[in-house]
Amino acid sequence: MDNLWIEAFKYHRWANLHLLAVCSKLSEEQLRLTSPGTYGTIASTLHHLVSAEQRYVARLTGGTPAINERDGFPGVAKLTELASGSADRLIESAAKVKPDDVTELNRDIGKFTLHLGIVVIQALHHGNDHRTHICTILGHHDISYGNMDVWAYGEAIGAIVPIASNS
Repeated sequence: MDNLWIEAFKYHRWANLHLLAVCSKLSEEQLRLTSPGTYGTIASTLHHLVSAEQRYVARLTGGTPAINERDGFPGVAKLTELASGSADRLIESAAKVKPDDVTELNRDIGKFTLHLGIVVIQALHHGNDHRTHICTILGHHDISYGNMDVWAYGEAIGAIVPIASNS
């Protein structure tokens, strides 16, 4: 764990792909489920999560997002492909971004200087927030999604290892 930003984005990638794998088994009707206090349907939340991640990558790398959430829902398989690629680019960016790195942000209300460290933090927060929304919807409708917290990630990558007893 040389760089904790990299490790945080590796978890982010793992959690997104875990949840997308769960959602890939849902019917079209289930993808339209929602519950109070969440962003929207499972499909719209997944679409928003991946589209926003594409925008974060574009801000960090100067690229262009490969998807726009104003377009129709492309399906879980396409979102999985895009999420995998953008997560890899976020991992690469996390290793390079320094707190004082900036970009220009153009909004309809004016131009701003945006510190790229804020984009990095927002990408992590946004992913956690919307994964939680989707898990809330799944739980509300009694659909199992497995364990995807950081402890489960640690076990999955071998970062939590039982110590052999001397008994």
